[in-house]
Amino acid sequence: MWTVIYIAANRKLALRLKETLTQEGVMVNLRPIGSSQAEDLAGYEVLVPESEAEEANEIISAALTR
Repeated sequence: MWTVIYIAANRKLALRLKETLTQEGVMVNLRPIGSSQAEDLAGYEVLVPESEAEEANEIISAALTR
């Protein structure tokens, strides 16, 4: 089951987090929030398998403090 671990403010941040998680071996899905017309400006849910949620949270925390 996929779990939302972070809500990114925009597509650019969501893609950056997805890349970071993927490099660490975590499977990631992104899901836009809101209108598809403003895709670049919309928020994005960052989802990972429930079994990887704790590890993914640690990776995101480290990535956002850099």
